[in-house]
Amino acid sequence: MVQFHIQPDSEIPASTQLYNQIRFAIASRQFPPGHRLPSTRQLAMQTGLHRNTISKVYRQLEDAGVVDARAGAGIFVRAQGDEGVAKTGSPLLAQYPEANKLVQQSVDKLLSQGCSLSQARELFLAEIDWRLRCSARVLVTSPSQDIGAGQLMVQELEQALKIPVQLVPLEELEQVLDQARSGTVVTSRYFIGEAEAIAAPRSVRVIPVDIYDYAQEMQLLTKLPTGSCLGIVSLSSGILRAAEVIIHSLRGEDLLVMTAQTDDAYKLSSIVRSTQVIVCDLVSVPRVKAAIQEARNDLIRPPQVITSNNYVGMDSIEVLKRELGLD
Repeated sequence: MVQFHIQPDSEIPASTQLYNQIRFAIASRQFPPGHRLPSTRQLAMQTGLHRNTISKVYRQLEDAGVVDARAGAGIFVRAQGDEGVAKTGSPLLAQYPEANKLVQQSVDKLLSQGCSLSQARELFLAEIDWRLRCSARVLVTSPSQDIGAGQLMVQELEQALKIPVQLVPLEELEQVLDQARSGTVVTSRYFIGEAEAIAAPRSVRVIPVDIYDYAQEMQLLTKLPTGSCLGIVSLSSGILRAAEVIIHSLRGEDLLVMTAQTDDAYKLSSIVRSTQVIVCDLVSVPRVKAAIQEARNDLIRPPQVITSNNYVGMDSIEVLKRELGLD
């Protein structure tokens, strides 16, 4: 069971701490689609929060479109994007609402048994034709204010999939899809609701990717001595904001946390000179090492650099390969 930690004396409201931790658990697939969230009673016992506070957080999650409340059953993580029934735009979907889902499952089974796409096309021409059109163009989207998250996804997906991937700010996605309606939109679960709202009316599928759960880094945090200064460097401003809240929830004021985006040379230099440990994503490693090299004459002991795994989870890479016909 995922453990949540609340710092009761923090300036950050307890509901904000819990909300960020649950969003992270969903985005990193620690709580997968269909997963039943702990009851308010269970969370109250674990965190010490009042059940009304927890209910408020659950309502915020429901308003954000990431969970569904089922009367008498509980709160469940929503299936989003292409995890649910895909939208082909066919009028037959109204007559046979489960038909498209059944076709997809059948195609996947045929592919897993060694059937080629050409052979499967003879059996499911409409479905395969739609997949091929969607696979011709892969778009990654994230909000402009956190375009670094999109850059991380693009770099990792291009390397893993060996195909061109286009980065589109979420604010421009509607215009881009109006110009060319075929394609596949890929994004983090943090942004899936907004992306799906834009893509679904245009019969463009959206596939959410799971992000790395940072379990190893979390374990490291629990072992850092009180008073340690920790640096976090990433392309993504969203990762930095979430990390600060989650680290504070784990350790309170025990740790001094400094953050910097990869291209912020001034903040990066300050982190190199002030911290004992720096955690960064793969893309940021060259910049971090260069900053350490530049400051080497001023450092008694260089900070330890810990590189996180890929931002996009490996299971999501495999799902994308299958959905795009790249296996």
